[in-house]
Amino acid sequence: MAEDQRTRAGSRVDTQVVVVGAGPVGLMLAAELRLGGADVIVLEQLPAPTSESRASTLHARTMELFDSRGLLDALGTVPGDVRGHFGGIPLDLTLPASHPGQWKVPQDRTEALLGAWAGGLGADVRRGHEVTALTVTEDHVDVEAVGPAGPLTVRALCVVGCDGEHSTVRRLAGLDFPGADAARELIRADVAGIEVPDRRFERLDAGLAIAARRGDGVTRIMVHEFGRAAVPRTAPPDFAELATIWKRVTGEDVSGGTPLWINAFGDVSRQAARYRDGRVLLAGDAAHAQMPIGGQALNLGLQDAANLGWKLAVQVARKGSEGLLDSYYAERHAVGERVLSGIRAQALLLLSGPEVNPLRAVLGELLRSDDTRRHLAATISGLDIRYDVGPGDHPLLGRRVPSSALETADGWPTSTAELLRGGRGLLLDLSGDGGRTSELDAVAAPWRDRVRTVAAAVTDCGPLSDLDAVLVRPDGYVVWTGSDGTSPEAALHRWLGLPNNEHPISGGLS
Repeated sequence: MAEDQRTRAGSRVDTQVVVVGAGPVGLMLAAELRLGGADVIVLEQLPAPTSESRASTLHARTMELFDSRGLLDALGTVPGDVRGHFGGIPLDLTLPASHPGQWKVPQDRTEALLGAWAGGLGADVRRGHEVTALTVTEDHVDVEAVGPAGPLTVRALCVVGCDGEHSTVRRLAGLDFPGADAARELIRADVAGIEVPDRRFERLDAGLAIAARRGDGVTRIMVHEFGRAAVPRTAPPDFAELATIWKRVTGEDVSGGTPLWINAFGDVSRQAARYRDGRVLLAGDAAHAQMPIGGQALNLGLQDAANLGWKLAVQVARKGSEGLLDSYYAERHAVGERVLSGIRAQALLLLSGPEVNPLRAVLGELLRSDDTRRHLAATISGLDIRYDVGPGDHPLLGRRVPSSALETADGWPTSTAELLRGGRGLLLDLSGDGGRTSELDAVAAPWRDRVRTVAAAVTDCGPLSDLDAVLVRPDGYVVWTGSDGTSPEAALHRWLGLPNNEHPISGGLS
C-alpha cells in the first residue's frame, strides 16, 4: 500500500485488514490478501523472526498450495520422505499427488519464504508491536498496539488473529475456546555436542524417546516419561530438567550438550467455537490448539490461511456474495475438528504407558490393509478434504483439483498448479471446441478480475481427462464441472462474488 494511500491521524494508520501475528500462518494470509488486492498490515510482537524451527514438516497438500503460488523454486531442494507415522506407528504416506509424503523444512525457513513473498506483494509487516486493545464498531475495528515508536492504532474493516494458542485477539474479542488443557507433555530441544542413537518414536520401559541428528551435528531430542503429568509453565523448561528426564527414560547422559533452544508442548486440544465473530476472525493456532504431532498443526494453519485469504479479499472489496465469508468457518472448523480428533488419538497411542501396547499392535495389523493405510495417510496429508460446494454429484466437486499436465490451445505446456499462481480462480475449458471456449469466456467476463479462463488439453491422462470444463477456486478446490451441462455462472457468483456489473454491497462484515 503506497504511503499516500494511508490515512494518518497522529498515531493512527488505516488499512483494510489487520493481521495479528507474523508467523507462517499470518504471513501466508497476508500474501493471499495482497494477491486478492486487499491492503493489509501485519502486527507482530517479536522484534525479529524467531530462529527456533519448532515445526519442520510440510505435508502433501501444503506443498501443492505452495506450488500453486510459485513458491517451490524459492524453497529449493528439500528432503522428502513417504515414511510417516500415526501415533508413532509407521505409516506409508504414498498417495496420488504431486508431492506425496512429508517434506522437511525448518520453520524459520518456511517463515522466511512466506515473509519475502508477502513483503514482495506489498504487505506492511510491522515487528515489535504488542497488541493491547481491540474495539469493534459497526463499520470498522481499531487495533491498539505499542511499538518501537510508541502507541499505534490501526483502523481496518476487520482483524484476523494469527497469534497462536494464547491469542491476544481471541482473548480481547471474548471468543470461546472450549476443550482440554494438556495433561501430558513432551520436552524437546535442539542440542549440539551430544552423541545419542537416532530414535524414531522409541517406546522404552520408562517413556518415549525421539532423536534425530542433522547434517550440522545438532540433534533434536524429544522425551516423555510415562505417567508424568504436564507441568504448568510460564517459561520454557531448563536443560537440566530435560537431561534428567532423558536419563531416566534412556539411561543416557546428555547434560554436557549445549541446547540451542528448548521448549515443552503437551496434548492440549482446544478449538474456537467460532472462527468469525463479525469483523474479528481467527486462523491457525489462534483458532485451534493441538499437540504438534507430525507437523499437522502448522499445515492445518497454513491451509486455513489459503482458504480465508481470497474470500476476505473479495469481501473487503465489497463484492462478496451472501455467505462467502461464512463458508470459511463452515469449511475449516469441520476440518479442524477432524484433525484434532485424529491428533488426540495419536497422543493416546504415543504418550500412554504399556497398557496401550495391545491397541498399538491391533492398529499395526490394520495398517497392513491398503484401504486403511490410504485413509489415514489422506487425513494426515490433507488430501482427503471435500467441501460442500453446492449442487452436483461429480466426484471432483469440493475436492482439490488434481495435479495435471496441460497444453494450452496455443501449444504451451503448463499445469493446473501453474495456472493458479496469480491467486485468481480458474475456469478451465478442456473441450477442444472453440465455440465452447468463447461461450465460457463470455460467461466469466463480469468476473475477469477474479477468474482466469484458459483453454487447454490434458496431456497426462489424469482425472480431468473426462471433463468438458472445470471451475477451480483460488485455493485450488473444484466448485463446478461441465459434466452436467450447466453454466458456471451460479458457481462464479457464489464463490467469486458479485460480477463487476452489479452494485457493490457492504462487505458482509458487520
